[in-house]
Amino acid sequence: MSEQKDIYILAIESSCDETAASVVKNGRCVLSNVISSQIELHKLYGGVVPEIASRKHIEKINQVIQEALDQAQVTLDDLDAIGVTYGPGLVGALLVGVAEAKAISYARKLPLVGVHHIEGHISANYIENPDLEPPFICLVVSGGHTHLVRVKDYGVYEILGRTRDDAAGEAFDKVARAIGLGYPGGPKIDKLSKEGNPEAISFPRAKIADSPYDFSFSGVKSAVLNYLNSCQMKGESVNRADVAASFQKAVCDVLVEHAMMAMKDIGGDKLAIAGGVASNSTLRAAFAEACEKQGIRFYHPSPILCTDNAAMIGAAAYYEYQKGVRHGLDLNAVPNLKLGER
Repeated sequence: MSEQKDIYILAIESSCDETAASVVKNGRCVLSNVISSQIELHKLYGGVVPEIASRKHIEKINQVIQEALDQAQVTLDDLDAIGVTYGPGLVGALLVGVAEAKAISYARKLPLVGVHHIEGHISANYIENPDLEPPFICLVVSGGHTHLVRVKDYGVYEILGRTRDDAAGEAFDKVARAIGLGYPGGPKIDKLSKEGNPEAISFPRAKIADSPYDFSFSGVKSAVLNYLNSCQMKGESVNRADVAASFQKAVCDVLVEHAMMAMKDIGGDKLAIAGGVASNSTLRAAFAEACEKQGIRFYHPSPILCTDNAAMIGAAAYYEYQKGVRHGLDLNAVPNLKLGER
């Protein structure tokens, strides 16, 4: 049998406020992973401003791609395909990446593979875990998404549960703003929580009767806001570290409980987490402990591969490419693309 040819994919990610490009070999070997973050810019506004994000992507994208090619020591001539996030995300931001990918694909006659952003997050787990193969269960927790997903095969997903209102990351950002930590909220709450007592305040953990795997985080967010208002009205001082730690524990408890329940109901011995909130140290520790107790293998990407990056898009694009998925120059940005939609 002949040696299989290595497949080199240039991946582009611009769904929110990171302009990212990466060269990935054979889906799991990352040759470069360049990320230009706009966090400092959006901090001024307490969140991502779509128009500013889009303009910044236009400014940065060519430089970021060139840097990714240089670091990987390849040129456009060495590539087999272009992978790009086409949804979900901010429509203006997505369009920059999609237009760039289409331009390179057209000019160099390279196959174009559109990638679903959440599938990218799930695929981040393949990069550092050569032994991880489907089927497994993955919890995706990020600023815009909270999904409990059964990964049946590469590119084949069944959504077990999703949030009914706020995503976990969104709740983190809103609570961080309320206690005066600013943006981005997740990492700041994670850090402050280490100084607080997670048992200090009892915040609610929502259950949805007819959908045991679904999530709801607007209640816990409202409970924090009510607690802060009530302290203010009574003139009581607020221990911000205790609020942060107690809120974080309430969210983590629910995430872990639902994931472990799915593992028990469905079976299997592999659980992965993905998405920006998956870099939260308390959440990772809680999952590691729960999985150890149950004899489940626990997978998680390094923090840099949890937040938005193009390496994960390259990993997802590789498996789509291998299945023969190709997109035409009519590929468009789909800001509310659902997981599993093609």
